[in-house]
Amino acid sequence: MTATQIAIAHAGSGGAAHHRLDEHLEAVAQLAARHLHHDPAARELARLAGLWHDLGKYRRGFQTYIRLVADAHIQSELPANRDKSHSGAGALWAEQTLVSKLGREGRMVSRVLQYVIAGHHAGLDNWESLKGRLAGDDAKRELSEALEADPASDLLSPVGTLPRLPQLPIPPSMVEEIPGRFALWVRMLFSALVDADFLDTEAFMTPAATQARQADVLPMTALLAAFDGYMTHKAEAVEASGQTDSPVNQHRAEVLAACRAKATGAPGTYTLTVPTGGGKTLASLAFALTHAAQHAKRRVVMVIPYTSIIEQTAEVYREVFAPLGEGVVIEHHSNAESDERAETSRSRLACENWDAPVIVTTSVQLFESLFARKTSRCRKLHNLANSVLVLDEAQLLPVEYLQPVVDVLRLLVKDHGVTVVLCTATQPTLTSQPLFGGKGLRGYGSGEVTAIIDDEVGLYAALQRVRVHLPADLKTPQPWSVTTEALMRHEAVLAIVSRRADARELYDGLKRELPTGARGLWHLSALMCPQHRSEVIADIKAALVVRREALAQGDEAEPVRVVSTQLVEAGVDLDFPVVFRALAGLDSVAQAAGRCNREGRLAMGEVHVFVPPKAPPPGLMLQAVQTCTLVWDRCEGDPLALEHIAGYFKRLYADADLDRKGICEALRLQIDRQEQALAVRFRDASDEFKLIDNEDAATVIVRYRSERCREDVNMLLRMLERDGPARWLMRKLQRYGVTVYQHDLKKLVKGGDVRELPQVPGLYVQVDSDVFYDPVMGARVGGAPGDPAAFYA
Repeated sequence: MTATQIAIAHAGSGGAAHHRLDEHLEAVAQLAARHLHHDPAARELARLAGLWHDLGKYRRGFQTYIRLVADAHIQSELPANRDKSHSGAGALWAEQTLVSKLGREGRMVSRVLQYVIAGHHAGLDNWESLKGRLAGDDAKRELSEALEADPASDLLSPVGTLPRLPQLPIPPSMVEEIPGRFALWVRMLFSALVDADFLDTEAFMTPAATQARQADVLPMTALLAAFDGYMTHKAEAVEASGQTDSPVNQHRAEVLAACRAKATGAPGTYTLTVPTGGGKTLASLAFALTHAAQHAKRRVVMVIPYTSIIEQTAEVYREVFAPLGEGVVIEHHSNAESDERAETSRSRLACENWDAPVIVTTSVQLFESLFARKTSRCRKLHNLANSVLVLDEAQLLPVEYLQPVVDVLRLLVKDHGVTVVLCTATQPTLTSQPLFGGKGLRGYGSGEVTAIIDDEVGLYAALQRVRVHLPADLKTPQPWSVTTEALMRHEAVLAIVSRRADARELYDGLKRELPTGARGLWHLSALMCPQHRSEVIADIKAALVVRREALAQGDEAEPVRVVSTQLVEAGVDLDFPVVFRALAGLDSVAQAAGRCNREGRLAMGEVHVFVPPKAPPPGLMLQAVQTCTLVWDRCEGDPLALEHIAGYFKRLYADADLDRKGICEALRLQIDRQEQALAVRFRDASDEFKLIDNEDAATVIVRYRSERCREDVNMLLRMLERDGPARWLMRKLQRYGVTVYQHDLKKLVKGGDVRELPQVPGLYVQVDSDVFYDPVMGARVGGAPGDPAAFYA
């Protein structure tokens, strides 16, 4: 950089103007502060972080390099060369400035800025590692050389009220009541900074995308009005069909009314405990929208337990808000995301930031982000503040991470203006201290949770629609041939197993033995892409309707037999007269029962539990089976009675380590007054909190085609390879993603079945071949990370 050159943040392409560094710093400061407007201390620290985060870019060496390399601003992309890094300068300047103004107290406050500024590319680090880095000669040289460039004084010493130590979430007793409180607060600040950085960079690189996003902002009152209109239309349709007076619909109406009434209550934590088929999907949305409109919440985040069924819930919500346009609902799971370890400028900008009014996501995406350290995962977190967070099937939260998960949910409510709704078809397992026994859970205290349904026991009794048949011996396996014969005796039946291999074997056995072969027989598993699954579920529903109508008219009806993994046990409203369930955790069996006689058309549906030939692998899935077996030993009455469910969770949690990876201790704030250190082990916590082992998984975009696809996946892939990633494009592509294990991926790459997309490192695409993806079974591989079993084993 010559003496006459202006410092730039990003280089323009094709002769276009460069992005001035001073303008970038000012814009990021304003955006970051706006993201945290609800918290005065965080807002001011976000402003300072924005002003100083790229201070190191003033260095002469960096300015020379950025004019030559498009991705020079991605520090993690740079070769090991001290002249090209830039995040250490701002972190050291923060300490110098705050110490000069606030003394020793300022040094401690500056630690917050050091975490977020030094990590705004590489991610939040452990304090000890960060301390060593900032004490090194390279970081000091960064700052010295940046100051030699003489940045504007209003950037270096901005006017404003500096936050003081008592304004930070630091306990006077030096011990956090809920471990991780300070860590979550810092992570929210980090999120605000990196999102502001990405947004301003995007505004420079692709201004059209910024304009389109700004046009999508809608108030919650508009969404509530659209929902009310949808429900009115739905009620009119039900009345026209003559089903208004059905007992099930009457109870659903009562649940909906309770949700609307309780939604006017104060922000906090609520439980919605309703049996499967009781209308939770729309009733919980009614609560969320009404509560959001009442309390000026910014968005609604619906969290689904399995990656496999997110698309159905998202489709329902898109239908609800169709009059408001396409930008209202974002469906976000882990498919079609780049590898954080090999990002490009475009892949960074394309990562999701939850900037829509309604988000439908998975528990994997939510909780791994809440404990993450990388920019692409943390970017969206500040948008959780002042929102309504609805967790569907809360009893399915991963047991070995239950303590840190409950802690972070309580902290979102306590410090970040979030209202949490815990939806479950079983006993509310997170709210009753006596339930946990043994090691116990640091859970919700008395008065901390409000129940939406006043008479949960009465509602369960009113909505009982099935009889559950247990095998004579819960410990003796049953051969697949016996299960196959039993299924063949029913022409409308759903069989649910816990292992993908079991689903394939049972499906193949039925296909061989049935005189009709595959006609009237369906398969569902996580090895099918979301678009494929959605179509198969729609076909099954349609076939069930045709069958019921034929039988009602006395005509011969086609059989409807389905073999599925447990992905159908939450959020998929299938309705079979008979369901077979392989022995599993009691909560899973209860969910399976929710697919039986769902609409109450029969006096009683029939659920048959059987012991499969192969036991689950060692781990929590096996522990769940063993616990269920103990609870059902000498069982009398209904196996799914509330007292059995309560006993099941009490035993399960008493025998489990609820923080097996030590996440709480890693995030516990350690205060060193002598060193003025606020020590947290962000990297350790992030590395250990993995609901899915992402390093052993990769996403493949499959070239799935059908007449019902909303878009042509081949055209989307051509756009991706031509123009690079954009958020709208990645959102569409995730419906065609299948997650596979790395050992399977290596075989597929070697065989020429898939290839990596250079535009999105870590994302793979199916080559033009039908060898890899079967039109019935999905991906031809051994397994799929993120299948429901991954939550237990």
